[in-house]
Amino acid sequence: MTEPTPIRLSELPEESASENAVLASTTRRTFLARASTLSLALPAAFAACTPGTTQRQDTTSGNGSNGNRGQGGPAAHNSDSRLDTAVLKGRPHNGKTTVPANAPTDIPFHRYAPELPPLLQDGRVQLHWHAREAPVRISDDTVVAAWTFEGDTPGPIVHCRVGDTVEFTLTNEVDVPHSMDFHAAQINPKEAFRSVTKGQSVTYSYKPKYAGAFMYHCGTSPVLMHIGSGMYGAIVVSPREPLPQAREFVLVQSELYLAAAGAGARSFDYQKMLSTLPDLVVFNGRPDQYIHAPLHAKVGERVRFWVVNAGPTHSCNFHVVGDQFDTVYLGAPPATAIRGVQTWGVAPGGGMCFELTCDIPGEFPFVNHGFGHGQKGGIGFLVVE
Repeated sequence: MTEPTPIRLSELPEESASENAVLASTTRRTFLARASTLSLALPAAFAACTPGTTQRQDTTSGNGSNGNRGQGGPAAHNSDSRLDTAVLKGRPHNGKTTVPANAPTDIPFHRYAPELPPLLQDGRVQLHWHAREAPVRISDDTVVAAWTFEGDTPGPIVHCRVGDTVEFTLTNEVDVPHSMDFHAAQINPKEAFRSVTKGQSVTYSYKPKYAGAFMYHCGTSPVLMHIGSGMYGAIVVSPREPLPQAREFVLVQSELYLAAAGAGARSFDYQKMLSTLPDLVVFNGRPDQYIHAPLHAKVGERVRFWVVNAGPTHSCNFHVVGDQFDTVYLGAPPATAIRGVQTWGVAPGGGMCFELTCDIPGEFPFVNHGFGHGQKGGIGFLVVE
């Protein structure tokens, strides 16, 4: 297959005379018109790489850490909504997820473990993940048809230090194109965060520059659909100099927009995502899971919450009932610490670090204090003994 050459805005033909009469009034309008032309050109270029046209090679082979394409890989452009439907040969794409035909029917519930994984000592984090469609039970009576990294939503928690090397490979196992965007990376997204189709892989590496709690997610358009269907997670980057000893938990808030139950599972619904009125707002993918199976700490311990808000739309107004955060880091820990905080908002796509000292025993609810969302599942208990 001859790989298409990426199109630059500067190489596009000038608009027609009638278009020029309307669009030439400002440089900004002309730019947007050219950008629109580019978006129409991309699906045609990418269509040459659709399933069944030619044999592909796994782009893991021959890929350097800079994310250069292997022979036979797709063009270095993130897809758009038109491209998503263009590659779905023989499969409807109506803005709802579906359960794979060969999926098991009896899906057990599992609590998403919120404990921060230990650091690796060699300074290298090697990840080879897979984009998969999977049914995930989020409560006793609800299974969702999720798009996932590694078969669960959120995806795995990643933990590294500032300056460590993260070596990442994503292999796509499904018909819909997928990609990976690490908010902790400083890298050319056009190459590293590009979409890959079924059977292909993308590989890149990076070294996190700042400490903090960072989101990762599928960046394939429509991004709202991919994040909203389960393709997100957290990477925690610790500073080189350790923070004070603490019991550390990772909480990823997300909104769930669900269609009516069908075929044993509820689909994620793109039109409901656009409405921004979620059915559930949850920590780590499941409503109320940390009410039924609380987090635990001991009197005198410091507890550190790494909170990531996957959104895709609403803020997380993080609060612990009956206590205050003695430290909240506004930037990369340990810099820009503020003291004695009751509630602080984490924007969609953002992450923050919250600390408190457990001075007394009790059951302390942690919540999204935007209670229109907190009461939709964004709540749990920290039990101090």
